[in-house]
Amino acid sequence: MQPRTEQQNQARLATIALGANLTSSFGPPHPSILRAIEGVEAALGVITGKSRCYETPCFPAGTGPDYVNAVIEVETTLPPAEILLRLHGIEADFGRERVQRWGQRTLDLDLIALGQTILPNLKVYESWKNLSPDEQVERAPDDLILPHPRLQDRAFVLVPFADVNPQWVHPVLGKTVEQLLKALPQADIEMVKAIEP
Repeated sequence: MQPRTEQQNQARLATIALGANLTSSFGPPHPSILRAIEGVEAALGVITGKSRCYETPCFPAGTGPDYVNAVIEVETTLPPAEILLRLHGIEADFGRERVQRWGQRTLDLDLIALGQTILPNLKVYESWKNLSPDEQVERAPDDLILPHPRLQDRAFVLVPFADVNPQWVHPVLGKTVEQLLKALPQADIEMVKAIEP
């Protein structure tokens, strides 16, 4: 038996963004998100941080009902590919069908970050981060990209992320969640409305 490496033994914080704008078998979006959080904890590890739930306009604008969004952090020793596989399994349990990029969904679980991990490498990350808006709609990566290349652009991710870990530092941009959030237009931030105190 091979000894485990230091990286395999070390638990890392997986940051997961949750979103839903359609009713699932577990109910409307808000109860579905709360139920999904329980599923993520059972599948990945102990939740160390959980944001409030927020109502946010559908993205892209006008393409469907408003979303409920949240962010959680989970302490896990699982490798990134296994995390993604388990998240997709939970989505399937909620009736998620991957038909249209950025389409409406019963549940969306995005691995936003895994500690300071950059995947698959800096060059590929940069190429996805720098896609034009039109290319973002048309193209999806075949491999997991970490951190999520659109993280810094999305108030519906950064607002709940700031509830959980405002001092997390983006491993490429070198800025905290708090700094990334302050760089967004105030109008974008104001559209993300807490539905829990």
